[in-house]
Amino acid sequence: MQEIDNFLQNNKDWASKVTAEDPTFFEKMAQKQTPELLWIGCSDSRVPAEIIVGAQPGEMFIHRNIANQVIATDFNCLSVIQYAVNVLKVKHIVVCGHYNCGGVRAALSKQNSGLLITNKWLMHIKNVYRLHQAEIDAMPTEYLRVNKLVELNLIEQVHALSHTSIIQESWTKHNSPTLHGWVYDLSDGLLSSLISIKPGDEIHPIYQYVADES
Repeated sequence: MQEIDNFLQNNKDWASKVTAEDPTFFEKMAQKQTPELLWIGCSDSRVPAEIIVGAQPGEMFIHRNIANQVIATDFNCLSVIQYAVNVLKVKHIVVCGHYNCGGVRAALSKQNSGLLITNKWLMHIKNVYRLHQAEIDAMPTEYLRVNKLVELNLIEQVHALSHTSIIQESWTKHNSPTLHGWVYDLSDGLLSSLISIKPGDEIHPIYQYVADES
């Protein structure tokens, strides 16, 4: 239990420090949130969203899952996106993956009999691998193959985000948000931008949302 107690003590220390620096900080935070960015990241404990971009409380709305996926039947993720876009009116959505991702590495292996639910989640990444198998298999080492799939999966998730009716309807009505795909390098702590899709960019016709005009 010592680890848990340490976290609670750290929280007290942090709250005291913040209050000393700005006595009205928590009063202002309690009133409302106005983030301009939604972050969809990986659950990996080594990729703490606010820390790696130097964000303060209230600046980012955050959703995390294994291997930073945007899946059309994941109502948890879709609910977060809808709230961020329709209520909070975020101007940017970042999907952030990271190199040497354990979920992506697992997707390159056979299904694990001890992870029946996780297998189903990783199936979407396996599909990305199947579509790009020749390019990924051409990488000379397993590490590079994993990282190539990390990048390709990230790009696919940003496209998947652009295919949702939530995003396309907001583009039509509000000309926002802009979508970004970033990858984080655990070895040096740096982010790189791989893809950006903004309102007005072309979406493949089969994914275009047609609003009901009745």
